[in-house]
Amino acid sequence: MGTRETWEPTAAGVLSLPSGRLVRGRALRRPLPPGPEPQFGVYLLGAPPPAVAWESRWLRWPDFRLPADREAAAVVLHEAWERAAGDRVEVACGGGRGRTGTALACLAILDGVAPAEAVAFVRDGYDRHAVETPWQRRYVRAFTAPAPPRRG
Repeated sequence: MGTRETWEPTAAGVLSLPSGRLVRGRALRRPLPPGPEPQFGVYLLGAPPPAVAWESRWLRWPDFRLPADREAAAVVLHEAWERAAGDRVEVACGGGRGRTGTALACLAILDGVAPAEAVAFVRDGYDRHAVETPWQRRYVRAFTAPAPPRRG
C-alpha cells in the first residue's frame, strides 16, 4: 500500500474535524481544485456521477433532499470517516453546500461533535451556507453511526 497522506489543512474546502481528520467538501459543478487528487470520494447526487480515477462511492441523494437509502448513507459516511484518518477523502455534490454540508455534519458527529452542534460546526469550518434545508438539519440532528456488522 502507498504512502498515506491527507489534505493540507488550509486548502480550499477542507474541514478539520476535532480528531484532526481532514475532509474536503466541494462542488462537482466546479473544476477539480489544484493539488493532489482524492484517494476516496463520496458523491451525493440524484444520478450516478462521472467516473473518477480514485476509489469512490455514490449515494443517491437528490438535490435539496435526503439520501434515498439512509442506512446505506450511514455505512458509506462511516467508511469515509474511517478513511479520513489517513487518506485524502472528499465529499461532493453539485453545488457543494446542502448535501455536502449535511454529509460533513454527519462526519463531524462520527468524530464526536454533538448532533445539536454539528451544523454550526460545519458552517464555521467549511461554508456558512452549508446544510440548506430544514429537513437536512433534522437529518443531521437524528444521525447515528451504523450498527456494527453482525458476526455469525
